[in-house]
Amino acid sequence: QVHLVESGGGLVQPGGSLRLSCAASGYTFSNYDMSWYRQGPGKERELVATITTTGGSTSYLDSVKGRFTISRDNTKNTLYLQMNNLKPEDTAVYYCNAKTPPPSVIRYTYWGQGTQVTVSS
Repeated sequence: QVHLVESGGGLVQPGGSLRLSCAASGYTFSNYDMSWYRQGPGKERELVATITTTGGSTSYLDSVKGRFTISRDNTKNTLYLQMNNLKPEDTAVYYCNAKTPPPSVIRYTYWGQGTQVTVSS
C-alpha cells in the first residue's frame, strides 16, 4: 500500500523557517515526480513546488520563489520543503504528492494526509 506521510509543520512567527518532510513507501519513489501543495482555510489547493524524479529540475509558485526550496533524497525515499522568511499568507495545510511524469501514457498520483503550517505573531 502506498503511504506518503508529512511531518515538520508547526507554529512560527513571520520571518521564521520550517522544514517539512514527506516519507514515502509502497511505490518506486525515484520513478515519480514529487510536489508540495497547500490549502489555506476556505481556499483551493494550490501547487507550491515540484521536483523531477532525480532532482534535475524544480519549479515554484511565484509567491514562494526565493524563499522555499524543494529537494529529495532518493536513497531515503524522502521529499523535503525548506521554507524560509515565512509570511502569514503561507499559513495552510501542506500536502505531499507523487505523480508519474510525462511522457507516461498511464498516470498515477498519490497524496499524503497533510501537515499544518501556521505563521502568526
